[in-house]
This record gives sequence, C-alpha cells and structure tokens, in this order.
Amino acid sequence: METRPTVAVIDTGALRHNYAELKKSISGAARIMAIVKANAYGHGDIESARAFGKEGCSFYGVATVEEGARLRAGKIDGSIIVLGGVYAGQIKDIFDLDLTPVVFDLGTAKRINERARASGVTKKIHVKIDTGMGRIGLLPEEVAPFFEGFKALSNLRLESVLSHFVEAESKDKEYTRGQLERFLKVVEEIKSRGFTPDFIDMANSAASVDYKDAHLGLIRPGIMLYGSYPADSFKEKITLKPALTLKTRILHLKKVGPGFNVSYGRRFTTRKESVIATLPIGYGDGLPRKLTGIGVALIRGRRAPFAGTVCMDLTMCDCTDIPGVAVGDEAVIIGRQGTEEITAEEIAGKTGTISYEVFCNISSRVPRIYI
Repeated sequence: METRPTVAVIDTGALRHNYAELKKSISGAARIMAIVKANAYGHGDIESARAFGKEGCSFYGVATVEEGARLRAGKIDGSIIVLGGVYAGQIKDIFDLDLTPVVFDLGTAKRINERARASGVTKKIHVKIDTGMGRIGLLPEEVAPFFEGFKALSNLRLESVLSHFVEAESKDKEYTRGQLERFLKVVEEIKSRGFTPDFIDMANSAASVDYKDAHLGLIRPGIMLYGSYPADSFKEKITLKPALTLKTRILHLKKVGPGFNVSYGRRFTTRKESVIATLPIGYGDGLPRKLTGIGVALIRGRRAPFAGTVCMDLTMCDCTDIPGVAVGDEAVIIGRQGTEEITAEEIAGKTGTISYEVFCNISSRVPRIYI
C-alpha cells in the first residue's frame, strides 16, 4: 500500500449499459435527460456525463449553477438544465455558461429576459409546475397569471414545461395518475395561451420504466443510471449494473484475547480469542456511523462483521473466522467480491435511508477511479 487504499471505482461500462437499458424502455419519441446532480449521485459528474454522452445523451440535469459550471469546465457539451432554480446574482453565469434555467416565478423570468434583451439573444427556459410535490414550481392556480406576464417577455423561449412525481415507484399509481392528469391539464392551459413548448417532461427513473403514460418529451432518470433501483419490484422490470464499488484494504491486524474492548463506547467486546482488522475508512469518507454493530465488509470472499463503533477515519472488523487474513487484503464496502455482494440498497435498509443518500454521502476525500 503506497497510498491510502480507500477508493470508489466507477465502471463507466456499467453507466453506459444502464443508459442503454433505460433508452430501450422509452415509448414514443421521448429523449433522455441524464440527471447528474450531486456529483452524479457521488459517481463523478463529468465522467458520468461523458459516459452518457457516448450513448447519445445531449441533455443533462443539475441542481445548481455551480454544478453546471463544473460540467462546462469539464468540456461537457449539450443542454445543461439547472433544475433547482437560479438566483439573481447567477443570471450572468447562466448566459456565460450557456445553462438553461428552470423558472417558477415571474420576477426571475423578467430578470432573465432583461439580460437576454441587453445581450441581443433569446434565452431558453424551462418552467416548473407543482402538481403535488410541494417543493418548487407554480401551483396550477398560479399558471394563468404567470403566463399572462410571460407574454411580454419576448427574449425568452419556452423550451419545456416540467413537473415531478412524488411516488412513481409505488405499485399503487392512483396519486401518480392524478399528478399526471393535473400536469397535462396545465399544459393544455399553457398551450391555449399561445405557448408551445418543445418538450413536456415529468418521468423520473421509476416512471421511465413503470409508467409509460408519462413518457412525454423528455424522461429524467437519475438513480437507475447508476445501477440502483428505486424499489425492489423494479429488479424484475429492467436489468441494471451497479456502477460503483467502494473498497479499501486492511491497514492493521491484531490478535486479542476474550474480554477485549474495541472502539468508542466499548460497544464491542470479544468473547473469545479474536482477530480484529482495522480498515482505513470511516464516516469521514461517507461510511454511515449507523452501521455500528450491523455493518459488514467483504474480505477474502466472506462477510466480516464490523466490530465496535464506526470512527471518522477507521473502522474495525472481526476477521476471526476468515482463514489467512492479512494486512493488505482487499475489503469491499459496496460491491462484489467472489460470490458475495453488498449493495447500496442493503446499506440503506440497515441504516434507515435510501441508496441515493448512501451514494451521495461518499465524501470528496475518497478518490474516484474510472474504468
């Protein structure tokens, strides 16, 4: 071990496979906007966007202007849509970086129009409708006054009208159908006022596979691009490949007798002569501290249970029952080793969260290696 061995290995072939599989699921002429926000769910935004671009992607979704700037600095072409909205001080940036803003209030639309007019250009925007998420977006009753004011903004072009599903992964589609109905009704009202968007879009990962009625102009898959499923039922609907492996190597081994305490709070005490391995990974790297007492690592093809409290930089495993264990042995935290596999979904289930958060929490001090 010449350097700290804690790394996240990203399989770009898996990213491309997942994009291609999602593309097969699309009905009609809908296109894909690859969601690469939050550093592509921890997988690395620039390299992930490049992989999707090789499969024909030309639309990328980010949450912030800063994320869009990173993609442009990484020479990512195509349309970059800022899904989380823009602030007054960022309007110059969206022009300089050729980013497409999502807008949901008339004041922002007017400021963007003023900049476009002063620059002698027409700026594309997407308008967000809140059909039941309760986050950002125009409520249906706000649509009429917004678009009445929009008529005077001659330097803006309505490229898309979008909304977002609350629970498209649910088997019960009643609420999802209601959202889609409300959205399509709003779209018709917008068209009746003389606006014809290039796209309308609402489908996330789950709806991309499981609700073809929502395959409108664009679909916006996120978590599935990275090989994770929004619910277990989706494993029967599409074959994805996990793209990320989080792994390290054993830093230190010690043989101890019974009654030996391990880590903070003495939450683990050996009952017999034991072999304790220390791994150079902890919650500072994004390993959930909630895995204390329930987490495992794959070492020599076997599951080695965590021993004691997960620390900021180090985590201990009980390797007593792993023959031949040695310093330098690979320890897989997320991924496959031999016939065993630990998925992000497994970790999420143990810690009371979702795979999205497990991926996003892998910190920036963990190098990403692309293969």
